[in-house]
Amino acid sequence: MRPSVQDLRRRGAAFRDLHQGPGAFVVPNPWDAGTARILAGLGFPALATTSAGLAVTLGRPDGANGLDRATVIANAREIVEATDLPVSADLESGFAATPDGVAETFAAAGGVGLVGGSIEDATGLADDPVRSLAESVDRVAAAVEAARALPFPFTVTARAENFLYGRPDLDDTIRRLQAYEEAGADVLYAPALPSAEAVRAVCTSVGKPVNVLAGSQQPALSVSELAACGVRRISIGSSFFRAALGGLVRAAHEVLDHGTFGFTADAPPYGDVNRWMTRVPGPGQ
Repeated sequence: MRPSVQDLRRRGAAFRDLHQGPGAFVVPNPWDAGTARILAGLGFPALATTSAGLAVTLGRPDGANGLDRATVIANAREIVEATDLPVSADLESGFAATPDGVAETFAAAGGVGLVGGSIEDATGLADDPVRSLAESVDRVAAAVEAARALPFPFTVTARAENFLYGRPDLDDTIRRLQAYEEAGADVLYAPALPSAEAVRAVCTSVGKPVNVLAGSQQPALSVSELAACGVRRISIGSSFFRAALGGLVRAAHEVLDHGTFGFTADAPPYGDVNRWMTRVPGPGQ
């Protein structure tokens, strides 16, 4: 059942306040209701959806416009209703060709109980992967306007995708994030920043909280190291999903290549899995 407006006000305020520190918090990315309940039960303070996890679950590649608005919103609804935690969604590039369409996507996100969502400047086109700055700013502004019309706090995250699509231009990335901040975005995010120096440069160049993708820096930075760079939110992205796939592939190879079943020793007991499906109250419940 969709949370009440009163509950969404609580969730929205809790998610907004997490970005004020101190330090940084980690938001993991479940791909369905079951993994949402597991991660909530383990003690994370908020959740976010993963486009990659959803796409691959449906047998589709990520990042190629393989998901549509209805599919993503339906998946988000299942995750929202699985726990009492605040949930933000990966809304990709808004599933729309125009700013008005982006606004419709963010209104739909609020309609299923999400209290946050991201808008990216990627196109999904291999030969032209990143939108122009002017077009991207208009789309961020539309997302912000739709979010502000909701009867509860809704955190808009604006993403600059240069590094994720092979355009390692830090100056342009910062310029984009600054423009998205001016357009009203609450959180700024440049996936795949390659180093601590790049992370620090972004954090010191903007006035809003910065989200960083875990594990993309070389060497990989810890929570405390990212917080020391000025990061306020750390996304796991598709890493938990890919780790789960890794476990599946390793177990399958053991059976196919060796005819043994040693992987079962590391599998959670059946009873534990069932207990994890019990709803866990969120903060303030």
